[in-house]
Amino acid sequence: MDIAAINILGIAIATIIAFVIGGAWYSPLLFAKPWMRENGFTDEDHQGALLRIFGGSFVLLLIAGYVLSVIIGDDATVWEGLRLGLAVGVAFVAAGMGVTYLFERKSPTLFFINAGYHMVTFTLMGVILGATG
Repeated sequence: MDIAAINILGIAIATIIAFVIGGAWYSPLLFAKPWMRENGFTDEDHQGALLRIFGGSFVLLLIAGYVLSVIIGDDATVWEGLRLGLAVGVAFVAAGMGVTYLFERKSPTLFFINAGYHMVTFTLMGVILGATG
């Protein structure tokens, strides 16, 4: 991929949207309580590590957005972005997590919360990258 063809705007928007979705997804309004319960976390478990958690998450989402942009290409449509984003979210991320969760014997509830976030996020990231490409 030509460096001039990198969809910087799309990657930035997709990263920010994914970060915001994560904030909402894992908030008390949606899945915070069951997610914390299934992980055995308390409110105190995250105090003091928020910069590392949020900063690291943003950087990782930026990397994911860049790679998804490369997969989608710079001449994709919204439909192609949706299709490829959903495929990556379901076939790579959720399926890979599923294998790990089976071996780690984690709960189906935790799987659906975490995998659901990634399926939604990658699908929307694909739409954004397709729309801005």
